[in-house]
Amino acid sequence: MAANNSLNGGNSSLKIISGRVIFVQVLVFVFLCINSLLIMTFFMKDYFYSTMRYILFAMTILSDCLYLLLTDILLILSYFGFIIQMWFCLVIYMILFLYTYLKPVTLTAMTLERCVAICLPLRHSVLCSTRSCMHCILFIHIISCLPCIAVLSIFFTSSTHGFYIQKNVCFSEMFIFHKWQGHLPSAINQFYFLVMVSIIVICYVQIIKVAKAASGENKKSTWSTLQTNFLLYINVRYFNYITFILAPRCLSPLIYGLRDEMFFHALKYHALCGLYKKTFGFLK
Repeated sequence: MAANNSLNGGNSSLKIISGRVIFVQVLVFVFLCINSLLIMTFFMKDYFYSTMRYILFAMTILSDCLYLLLTDILLILSYFGFIIQMWFCLVIYMILFLYTYLKPVTLTAMTLERCVAICLPLRHSVLCSTRSCMHCILFIHIISCLPCIAVLSIFFTSSTHGFYIQKNVCFSEMFIFHKWQGHLPSAINQFYFLVMVSIIVICYVQIIKVAKAASGENKKSTWSTLQTNFLLYINVRYFNYITFILAPRCLSPLIYGLRDEMFFHALKYHALCGLYKKTFGFLK
């Protein structure tokens, strides 16, 4: 009798996890559709893909799409217990590691671009030209690659040749041979976070100074800145995946696009198949 109850409990847990996997697939599909609409809107007007802030915005959307696809593939592979060679698993995680840093670095670059547009309007067309944007994108990828290079260098010194041809379920924990290796990404994250926050705060202060000088108004702003059992571990990781990976990466491009008046009207125009007739020069 106890065995049957245990078995039923296991089946119940399995059904719950299955429902969660299906829910994630629905979310990923919806978010990819939203991002696809944003990307389509971006390529519909040459003004967007000749303006630096929109180019960087589109880059964040594309990186989010790739990140979502790869994390979803890993979720499905791990859930069904598919085994792959570790070298292939390593490649996937290094790409994910790169794009984990790519978006916040790009958003920081977008903040700098807005700061230049507001604080140095006469030099904006020169400093933020399409050519400069290409150099900026290259620099963003280099900055985002540095943590990957650091982690890979340490990993290669600790791994053996036989590890790469092993077949197993793909988990990020499999690349940690020593406890201190797990702290390295956290240290890098904290360093990058500190640098990016410092840049954003400096830009914010400069923008506020220009705004005060132009309008004479004082504006205020507010800042807001497991280990028990395996089931709790799954619940926490599931919550983190939905809250901190899926939702921010899919909602932030949409929010940014809706807040930009020009991009919003273009998005609305194409989403409604041309039925929206708001008069804007770039739609002509």
